[in-house]
Amino acid sequence: MKITSRFTVAVHTLLAIHTFEGSDKTTSEFLAASVNVNPVVIRRILQSLKAAGMVEVRAGSGGAHIAKPLEDITLYDVYRAVDCVEGELFHFHEHPNPDCPVGRNVHALLDGRLAAAQTAMENELRRTTLKDLADELPAA
Repeated sequence: MKITSRFTVAVHTLLAIHTFEGSDKTTSEFLAASVNVNPVVIRRILQSLKAAGMVEVRAGSGGAHIAKPLEDITLYDVYRAVDCVEGELFHFHEHPNPDCPVGRNVHALLDGRLAAAQTAMENELRRTTLKDLADELPAA
């Protein structure tokens, strides 16, 4: 299973806004050229990031701007803002056979481990801020 590309597109978009907003208008068309996607994809991502309070978007050709300090935005915040997954990361098959010893016990065997794996991933995303990434990004 893969997390949707909305997450990496959103991170790329935020880093591009940060990198270029002083020198270029960071419009959806400009950002789409950096990400190499259709501007509609960027507009949808920007809507989600705006709803989460991470960006401000000026209508027309005003462009997008980061709305809060980069050190206050974690990868987890971006992950949640763009709804990469709904609820649990691992989707369990709906009806394991209760008459089978594996089917009867598979939830007990896996549920806790899968929840722990998701928690570990989310905790790792919480450790990295956009400032961390921006500081590692080579100068434009």
